[in-house]
Amino acid sequence: MTIQGILELFYTDLILVKRASEQTSLTYKTSAQEFLNWLSESKIKLREVSAKDLMYYLIKRQTDGASELTIAKDISALRAFGEYLVRKNYWKQNITLLLDRPKANRALPKVLSIEQVDSLLSFIDTSTLSGKRDDTLFELIYSCGLRISEACDLKIANVHLNEKLILVHGKGDKERLIPFGKRAEEKLIYYINEVRPELTKGKDVPNLFVNYRGEPISRKGVWKRFKQLEELSGIDSKVHTLRHSFATHLLMGGADLRSVQELLGHSDLSTTQVYTHVTDDQLMNVHKKYFPGHQKK
Repeated sequence: MTIQGILELFYTDLILVKRASEQTSLTYKTSAQEFLNWLSESKIKLREVSAKDLMYYLIKRQTDGASELTIAKDISALRAFGEYLVRKNYWKQNITLLLDRPKANRALPKVLSIEQVDSLLSFIDTSTLSGKRDDTLFELIYSCGLRISEACDLKIANVHLNEKLILVHGKGDKERLIPFGKRAEEKLIYYINEVRPELTKGKDVPNLFVNYRGEPISRKGVWKRFKQLEELSGIDSKVHTLRHSFATHLLMGGADLRSVQELLGHSDLSTTQVYTHVTDDQLMNVHKKYFPGHQKK
């Protein structure tokens, strides 16, 4: 079988059998392709790969400039690929499990203050239909901590205005309920009743957010609109920064870590704990600003 054939079957298996997200599946497929290309160049047969071969491959990745985070992702992908090869009888055992993932230093997520979020969103031009949609879209992303894909995929049937809840399909097709506040409620009601019908023009579209053609809005479209806001406001940010800011503002307001984990849809609490470091940094900055007596000379 060709390299491309193996990769397609591996990708399909990740989606349908392992129920991994599309983004994870594509990342793992790309990593597996890098590995298979290296095997081909090194004239090593897939069925004959040894633990030593794996080590040589990762050393080459490092010498080629791959970061610790990239190497960690490669190893996760190789483990999944190895598990697939064992199930398909290419390998007798998953030798990738012998690899230790490096502890990559994760950068703290960038967050905006509440004032910066308000300022950023104030630059939305609400005189147009697209602007009125953006006003609701970015408010919901911020006030519910949505990933951009979750906002694009959100169905109108999963918006429960009376209960002030939305049902979100997150990574790995996991569902979670997220409440929204008065401000988001007002914007949603206006968008659903007044703006969306003008955009869809009678089309039966299940997605809540649509583009000017009345079709489901794409991630690329959302990025493009947000980039315009960033340039207009002069505030350095990304769409995902709104999600980081949502989590940080909750913790600053006294929310417990477990609740924030549930709202964000994190499967592992350690992923959520990175936000506690952000708030610690902010506390240190406040201390330095208002209590300079202990600053180093």
